[in-house]
Amino acid sequence: MLTDLSPLIAATARWLTVAYPAGGGALAAALCDAQARQAVTVAARLRYPTEIDAGLVTLAGPGGAARLDWMTGAEPADGHPPEEWAWRTWVDEVVASWAAALLTDPRLAVLAVAALTGGEHTAAPPAEFRRLLYPDAGDRRAAALLRHPDLLAPVAALHRDQLLDRLAPGRSLAA
Repeated sequence: MLTDLSPLIAATARWLTVAYPAGGGALAAALCDAQARQAVTVAARLRYPTEIDAGLVTLAGPGGAARLDWMTGAEPADGHPPEEWAWRTWVDEVVASWAAALLTDPRLAVLAVAALTGGEHTAAPPAEFRRLLYPDAGDRRAAALLRHPDLLAPVAALHRDQLLDRLAPGRSLAA
């Protein structure tokens, strides 16, 4: 059974950066993408904490971006060739919501990264998530839309209660 979450992480991070793009050129886009990928990676590891969880979502598929697109007013896929929108089928709504919450609430991001320690996924040192946890001024400028609490509020609110429940003290990450 496949347990690699990288297609889900890549698609969900891409959705976030398309919905909330960077301004200011290629460097800003790269910094924005790095922050989105870090938030999505943490969210995905929390959402699918075991190899079985990751295998099941890989087998069944995460659900796609239709509801997120509707909420944010994204252009519908109608009339576009499938290769232009097929990646959206790998977007995970819950992971996008959790990542949005992590990007807009630094305290929650710290708790989430700390919760990864000791799970089945390789525990990463906080340095791997530096741009998520400790963004500098350049990171903040590059991801001004991606980190804007008011803009991300509808997406973050979708599944925030589930994230808070997952991060509650004494809660096991196993699904």
